[in-house]
Amino acid sequence: MPKSIKKTFRAEGQTISYRKRKRSTTSCSFEARYRRHGFNLSVSAKTLDELKIKFVEAFKEAEYRKQFPKVPSTFHEFAMYYFENFRKRKVKPLTLENDTYRYNNYLKPTFQSIPIRQITPAQCQALIDELENKKLYRTSEEVYSLLNVIFKMAIAHGIIERNPLSIIYKERHQRKHGKALTREEEKLLLEKTANTRYQLLFAVALYTGLRPNEYKTARIEGKFIVAVNSKRKSKTVEYKKIPITPMLRPYLENVTEFKFPRVEYMRDKINEILSNHILYDLRTTFYTRCQECGIADVARMEFVGHSLGALGDTYTDLSDDFLLKEGEKFKY
Repeated sequence: MPKSIKKTFRAEGQTISYRKRKRSTTSCSFEARYRRHGFNLSVSAKTLDELKIKFVEAFKEAEYRKQFPKVPSTFHEFAMYYFENFRKRKVKPLTLENDTYRYNNYLKPTFQSIPIRQITPAQCQALIDELENKKLYRTSEEVYSLLNVIFKMAIAHGIIERNPLSIIYKERHQRKHGKALTREEEKLLLEKTANTRYQLLFAVALYTGLRPNEYKTARIEGKFIVAVNSKRKSKTVEYKKIPITPMLRPYLENVTEFKFPRVEYMRDKINEILSNHILYDLRTTFYTRCQECGIADVARMEFVGHSLGALGDTYTDLSDDFLLKEGEKFKY
């Protein structure tokens, strides 16, 4: 800037150079630049007072950006940024673990470190179609949901303006209700897995009614199986207690702890033996057997981790003796 027209003003403890530029005989503008100490600012305004205000705003914004690392704009790097800074604060640890598994198995291999701006609806459609064609309908829903929230977060950070998922076609699948195993199927499942680790695991699932995502939290405490109740909405960890019933007791001799594999392995195993059933049917079976054995409704609700309603949860505190007494009815 020629010294003959260079002028300065003070702002934020700095001396700022600016110049006045005539645009016509009746109008002019003011421009200021600051390129020191890691800053590279350039602002303009119609008046000097407005220029000073705009410069202070630009300076403070630049200072703020220097204090925080730059938000990544490539898919994998941004997803990790989102998981670390936001998602792990919002969801339960078990949910985060399952999300991470889906991300590593489906989203990361598909999108890797592609700039998010370059991801097209066609790429997203191809991923969903691939899962649908393999009849992984629930996985398709979960992957879609996780991808959707990543894109929404990218929009919130100003990386993209539109969600690539907004125009893709996704078929809605009606979820089937669980179907209890017959007693013959129950016997077959346990016989076919004899002398393998799966027999114990299927026995625990059949005779406790745990949800598949609760398996790995299960542990033995005295006369009970204790596990995290995964369906509580609050982030406070709540547990449920299921008595070790006469049906489960024979399988727990000399057992002190459980080592459940990922539920995908158990799903594959039950599909291999009972192709017309899914893993969640073991929970349905337990619920059904509780009714058949005459277990009190309030005890059954406690075993499976269902809410008794706001009033019921507030005023109901069942004793261990009562739960054990009801658990002894579970035999057939």
